[in-house]
Amino acid sequence: MNEFLLDLVNRLAAEITSAEGRDRRGKTTDQHHFLHGIQYLVIQLWKGTQIHDGYEGSINKRSGWYSEYPQYRDPNLTFKQTIAAYNGLIALGLIEETQRGYFNRETLEGSITRFIATDDLLSLLSEIKEDPFVAIKPNLDAQCIIMRDEIDGKKKQVPYLETPAVTEMRDNLMLINRCLASHYPDIRIRDEDWIPLQQRIMTDPKKRPIDLTRCSLVRIFSNGRFDHGGRFYRGWWENVPSEYRKYITIDGKRTNEYDYSQLNPHMVYFLRGKAIGSEDAYSRVFDGEHRDLVKEAFNAMIQSSTPLIKEPKDIDLSEVDFDWKHLRQSILDAHKPIADMFFQGHGNHLQFVDSVMAEDIMLKFVKSDYAPVLPVHDSFIMHYGHGELGELEEDMRRAFYGHFKKDIKVKEEIGAMLPSSFDGKDWDELSFEEQIHGPPEYSQWEDRNTLND
Repeated sequence: MNEFLLDLVNRLAAEITSAEGRDRRGKTTDQHHFLHGIQYLVIQLWKGTQIHDGYEGSINKRSGWYSEYPQYRDPNLTFKQTIAAYNGLIALGLIEETQRGYFNRETLEGSITRFIATDDLLSLLSEIKEDPFVAIKPNLDAQCIIMRDEIDGKKKQVPYLETPAVTEMRDNLMLINRCLASHYPDIRIRDEDWIPLQQRIMTDPKKRPIDLTRCSLVRIFSNGRFDHGGRFYRGWWENVPSEYRKYITIDGKRTNEYDYSQLNPHMVYFLRGKAIGSEDAYSRVFDGEHRDLVKEAFNAMIQSSTPLIKEPKDIDLSEVDFDWKHLRQSILDAHKPIADMFFQGHGNHLQFVDSVMAEDIMLKFVKSDYAPVLPVHDSFIMHYGHGELGELEEDMRRAFYGHFKKDIKVKEEIGAMLPSSFDGKDWDELSFEEQIHGPPEYSQWEDRNTLND
């Protein structure tokens, strides 16, 4: 733990204990869990100071959450001591609850408790001189293989049996995560663009704001099966809008992104033993108009195990002059050779296949060059040097061919560095501050990357 953060946690523990009029020091285990609970809560808000103003931390107040499914739980985070830490921080006026946790048994929806830092805590956190995005390191021992299933109409994490295959997947992912932890992915945008980008991301309820400490991956399987799902999640770069991904850097260097062209249609056609043809799988509907909408609907129809007579809630038809019935039928008409593959729930298996390819690609570079690859489902971001040499593209093609014995196109998005006040200047023309801290409009990125050198 960061030295200054450790000192702050110990001070807060002493103040809470004094206010309670009790002493946990005689019970070593309780004291350890209490300190860990404070650290767990405070570290969320410390990161939040760099994410956006008014950042909310979260805590689960349901006692069973801390004991059920121990495969997924931090053993140092216990219900009694975490709640004691939470209540103690509230009593000291350092955090405020913004949303009480709830669960609606009729809609099967709910939310856990959320809280923010008060000005007093923000003042204490400002005394820590390090950048949390740099100082906070991932827990490489945390569970990284997750199984989900639908229980009572709600997707939940469920336990699973340990097998040699599961152990191998975990070992592979831990190797990938150790590689990621030894490098530094960031995004080089102007300081003034950071908050607007975070605000934009937060308008999507499915996405989380950029938290540069989230650089470890988990692999999530679905339907209680290890051949369904299996994609890699929780890397911060997955939340970045596509047009901003070209500004992602690794170790301060620009990156290139490579993307499989029409991956799902290719996989479905090849699994069915059909030729996909040369025409774009999505543009062959409506003569290329509304391609993004067609792509979204196509994938929903492959994913679904029901006929989808009603418009899916994630499909927005408000800006087009046709209804779901027409869109659905148009896709079926354009893809008659694979019409029997829709509405059969094949999507989860296709995700498993593309996750296996993703694992192959990442492991190749980790084992041979110890170079990180940032996965975004069916696309991959990597240091531009490997992209320009064609290594990443070649390995993506090889991974696909290994599964389907067919070729597929791979598209490249070239990484970019936005212009700065440094451009066109000689070193002796730069001010002292510019020489030390880099371009002033990118000071946040420059400072983080300097600390990670």
